Amino acid sequence: MMQEHPGVSQATPDLSPVMPAPSRDAVEGIEGGLTAAEARQRLAQYGANEPGGPQRFAAMEQFFGFLRNPLVIILLIASVITWLLGEQVNAIIIAVMVLLSVSINFIQAYRSQKSADKLRAQVAPTCSVLRDHHWQDIPRRELVPGDVIHLAAGDLVPGDARLLTSDDLYVQQAALTGEPLPVEKEAAPQGTATWEGTGAAASPHALAEMPGIVLLGTSVVSGTATAEVVATGGKTAFGDIVARLAARPPETEFDRGMRQFGILIMQTVVFLVLFVLIVNLAFHHQSPFESVLFAVALAVGMTPEFLPMITTVTLGQGALHMAREKVIVKHLAAIENFGSMDMLCSDKTGTLTTGNMVLDLHVDLFGNPSDDTLRAAYINSFYQTGIRSPLDTAILAHPFEEWAHQEFRKVDEIPFDFNRRRLSIVVDASEGRLLITKGAPEGVLALSTTYFSNGQRLPLDEETRARCLDTNACLSSQGYRTLAVAERVVPPGQTYHIADERDLTFIGFLAFLDPPLPDAREMLQALRRDGIQVKILTGDSELVARHICEEVGIDVSRIVLGDDLATMNEVTLERACEEVQVFARVSPAQKNQIILALKRRHHVVGFLGDGINDAPSLHVADVGISVASAVDIAKDAAEIILLEHNLRVLHQGVLEGRRAFGNVMKYLLMGTSSNFGNMFSMAGSALILPFLPMLPTQILLNNFLYDVAQITIPTDHVDATFIRKPHRWQIALIRDFMVYIGPISSAFDFLTFFVMLAIFHASEALFHTGWFVESLATQTLVLVVIRTAGNPLRSRPSGPLLSTILAVVGVGIILPFTPLAAPLGFVPLPGGFFLFLVVATTVYLLLVEFVKRWLMRRRAYE
Repeated sequence: MMQEHPGVSQATPDLSPVMPAPSRDAVEGIEGGLTAAEARQRLAQYGANEPGGPQRFAAMEQFFGFLRNPLVIILLIASVITWLLGEQVNAIIIAVMVLLSVSINFIQAYRSQKSADKLRAQVAPTCSVLRDHHWQDIPRRELVPGDVIHLAAGDLVPGDARLLTSDDLYVQQAALTGEPLPVEKEAAPQGTATWEGTGAAASPHALAEMPGIVLLGTSVVSGTATAEVVATGGKTAFGDIVARLAARPPETEFDRGMRQFGILIMQTVVFLVLFVLIVNLAFHHQSPFESVLFAVALAVGMTPEFLPMITTVTLGQGALHMAREKVIVKHLAAIENFGSMDMLCSDKTGTLTTGNMVLDLHVDLFGNPSDDTLRAAYINSFYQTGIRSPLDTAILAHPFEEWAHQEFRKVDEIPFDFNRRRLSIVVDASEGRLLITKGAPEGVLALSTTYFSNGQRLPLDEETRARCLDTNACLSSQGYRTLAVAERVVPPGQTYHIADERDLTFIGFLAFLDPPLPDAREMLQALRRDGIQVKILTGDSELVARHICEEVGIDVSRIVLGDDLATMNEVTLERACEEVQVFARVSPAQKNQIILALKRRHHVVGFLGDGINDAPSLHVADVGISVASAVDIAKDAAEIILLEHNLRVLHQGVLEGRRAFGNVMKYLLMGTSSNFGNMFSMAGSALILPFLPMLPTQILLNNFLYDVAQITIPTDHVDATFIRKPHRWQIALIRDFMVYIGPISSAFDFLTFFVMLAIFHASEALFHTGWFVESLATQTLVLVVIRTAGNPLRSRPSGPLLSTILAVVGVGIILPFTPLAAPLGFVPLPGGFFLFLVVATTVYLLLVEFVKRWLMRRRAYE
């Protein structure tokens, strides 16, 4: 028995001669491994370890992707036809406008994408590889066949490999085989079939069933192993499956909003273009070719072709700003989901508390100090090779007296799993072979039939069992997280399984203290102020959860337990998830239930997790959030990675995400309203003018200059009121801006038509020039008004945005007086026109400001 050994003091036991602790520096007994030179050679031969294949010529693919835009193709064809018809100047202008637009789009988007790629590289998945006779962590994409890898709990298997050594290795293969429970894997004995035998030609499912083979797409649940990589990237058994899955990611809310916006624009463009084309052909205002060319230019003017660039650059810069706040974005589209989040689900450990567990008490079942409890727990933690939790670290950090009269030798291990919530170690000791179990108190106590007291094993009757539960409840109510320890003498000469965890002798409790973070209450208040409600989903007891949550200001008037969730129907579950702040004793599957229930209630749900069992919830949530110190499978499932595990970093990242999305919305509101107004004016002019209101090349130039004015939107400031609450895509607001503000722009266009014809008696060329300048000035300067929900004189644009706005307006005014005027069809404007321009533009901006405020109040967008 454990009680025969000396008490606790300030020394630490040296057990290494008997059973060394696992070390990644130890390579003795492991054959294989590559040198760095061999690895480089094989990387060049086999390519990067990427299931979808290497991304070659990505820049050129992206450039030609912009050229594949249907409208761009139409314009280039029109340019060719125009050239063949003898209109070389017009053909060149059309081609130049298209290529300039595409080039700016490509350059800005490519630079932002490269920046985002560099950020993702900071949290790129790694694996532990034996190179040059020592273990080192390398990016997973650099893994090559022949590498020897080390696997431990929480690791994703980085490639197909055959096991060299294994120690209680359990692998989750559900994604590949559909089998929900982890499968035990063992290194194949010499002479048995391996990958090089029948395995290499076997089906993926058959390979997954082979006990000596681990495959890409699986993850380690518990235990450790070393393995030799036999296939990487697209050569893996499931490489083609992974590539197909990666090619079809689920639609995010950001993607959904972009799709809905595209449908709105397409419907509007088709209607206006067909209307103008039919009217022009019916009234014979120009030749059929000119009518078609005009209609195509009209479509280009209506379409926000810089939207991909503006979106990519804005979100890319948002990602860079978030990185400065120690938040790494793996996918740019996740920024919008992050900013739209109004529910954050998280465990309390590391979020509300420091996450640094300290073993404060070790007592027997009656609450009296017990060295036997600590000693048994120490042996269990020292020899276990699975998931090394913070509780194990706290136990092993506790000072101990050297065990001079006792040697221990590990025999077997029954790994931890999240259903049993316990782990057992079998060791040979002087008094026999002992099975030592450590885990959740309720589970350990249920398996115990005796208890240890004063050197004796006594029956665990109902009265003693009740006193034991009272001790656990008392510790939990003080905020302690508790574990129970028990043991059993087992017969030698056998392997041990979960069924051997029975008839235990209960030894005592370990009480760990994880104090609340000093700023937890303040940060929870900040999140609530900014529209994010935090819900705690913990596996701990309700007493521990209540104590911690009360200290940080979370409502604990009602706590729902996992057992309660199991009895609820869907309606009751959704209502509870909406109203309750704290859920205790919940399993990983129940966390998924809660997240899905909140999503059905139309919340944007974020989940913060860092453990193996958090991966499903990270995938289910609208935005999965993990930390840099998380296990591989959690980081792989997450879209947002926090470099520090605390709410302050998360809060700052959310605000940056809202700023980025706010600038995207500015472009949409401004572009659709101004473009629709201009296109509406052109459509109306087809009914009243005997000539085109603007030449196709002038339409393209006008649209190009307007787009140039907007390329600095990503640098703009965002209203403080906007970032203080979550926002989603508001297609209705975009439609309102188009329907209400667009016609205002058209009204001033028609006023310009009247002034040019009635007052200035304009020729066709002068008419074109006057409307070109007025249209460019009004739709560009209106950026200053629409960019903010408040007063534009108080919320001023950024320096770069103001500079591009003024520069574009200046170019539009000066252009008719330059040598380029004649080729473009412009003529100098009379001085009186500029007086009209100033008055009309000022009145237009004031009217837009009034309507803008009304629309934003109507849609609660501020």
